[in-house]
Amino acid sequence: MSATKPRNPAESTRDLLTVGPVRNLLGSSVFTSSGVMLQATVLGKQIYDITGRELDIGLLGLAEFLPAALLVLVTGSVADRFNRKIVGGIAVGFELLSSLALGIYALSKPTAVWPLFVIAFIFGCARAFAAPSIRSIPPMVAPDGALPRTIAMYSATWTTAAIIGPATGGFLYAVDPSVAYFVSAALIGIGVSFLLSIKFVRPQTRQALKDKAEKVSLYTALEGLRFIRRTPILLAAISLDLFAVLFGGAVALLPAIAEDQLQVGDVAYGWLRAAPGIGAAVMAVFLASRPVTRNVGRTLLIVVGLFGAATVALGLTTSYIVAFLALVLLSGSDMISVYIRGTLVPLVTPDDKRGRVMAVENVFIGASNELGAFESGVAAQAFGTKAAVVGGGVATLGVVALFSVFFPTLRRVDRFEDLEGHGDETTQ
Repeated sequence: MSATKPRNPAESTRDLLTVGPVRNLLGSSVFTSSGVMLQATVLGKQIYDITGRELDIGLLGLAEFLPAALLVLVTGSVADRFNRKIVGGIAVGFELLSSLALGIYALSKPTAVWPLFVIAFIFGCARAFAAPSIRSIPPMVAPDGALPRTIAMYSATWTTAAIIGPATGGFLYAVDPSVAYFVSAALIGIGVSFLLSIKFVRPQTRQALKDKAEKVSLYTALEGLRFIRRTPILLAAISLDLFAVLFGGAVALLPAIAEDQLQVGDVAYGWLRAAPGIGAAVMAVFLASRPVTRNVGRTLLIVVGLFGAATVALGLTTSYIVAFLALVLLSGSDMISVYIRGTLVPLVTPDDKRGRVMAVENVFIGASNELGAFESGVAAQAFGTKAAVVGGGVATLGVVALFSVFFPTLRRVDRFEDLEGHGDETTQ
């Protein structure tokens, strides 16, 4: 009788879920992200309700963006030199404290928004350290050959959170903003416990251990930026999403869109904020079972174009249903983009540089969501919400056209497997 061949976790989603470190990573992501999404939904709505100005929504985005930009030379080096799980755990702990601070302030029925901006800035500092550390962990827990599927599942947890957080936020905001913030803190706390329970499948290649003689300096801190600059595929993929997110920051304006353009209340607003999560979740489930395997570069350009087109539709409509569907399409397209970039970056980047590259990417992509919110808020205040959203979508379509012409290296990428070691070759 022949022995049963052990299953390869890379072959199916079900088998991958039997891997403990992967389960803990996914649990951490879904709870932490749900808390963060809930908080973001409530905070933007509360600020707009207090002041009634789109500009203040933009200033909130700026307060959350600045820490990632100002600390980029520090956060990446910390992620590469110290235990990423511990760094991430401490940083998310400060996110929890920020949620508690928002809840306590909300109990006073505030009429001033500047304390909310201060707390948002502190939250942004914590997020700046958490992002490169935690986003560098998937390659350290994924079994051999399972990274693309792990990234798809990791992205699915974010999309699940993007439904749970905003939908819950709409209901809880209608009860009391303080309740929403305290629930957010509880969810983030559960996420921290999952994060600290992760055991790495493969050890971290710490930059400090790789070269003990090399001290922390501006030169070593800038290695992430230099590596991206001399790796054309990384530069193209990250820059494409940077401009798409910067110009397509319509989601940040949803408080104004819901109230002024669609004329709906708090609960409907919550579901409108949940619509991107629904679209992304559907796409993430599809990608987990049928990952993108061919024509990777062209697919990335196409889905970013769809993102821009859906943004235009959102800006033009006065129908709640059409707006909801536009957000579903917008986020479904973005989910494919996130999946492709999330798989591409760690495959191309050596582990000892991964934290610094992720820190730069966080400024370019993750934090640029907040910068995009600032740009959208300023544009909406100056030209009106509809013009800001439609103009951003049109600009995104223009960016896709330019990148398809000027970055043929990205357009010609076929399979992820062709990219392994590409970064090492580029730097030699």
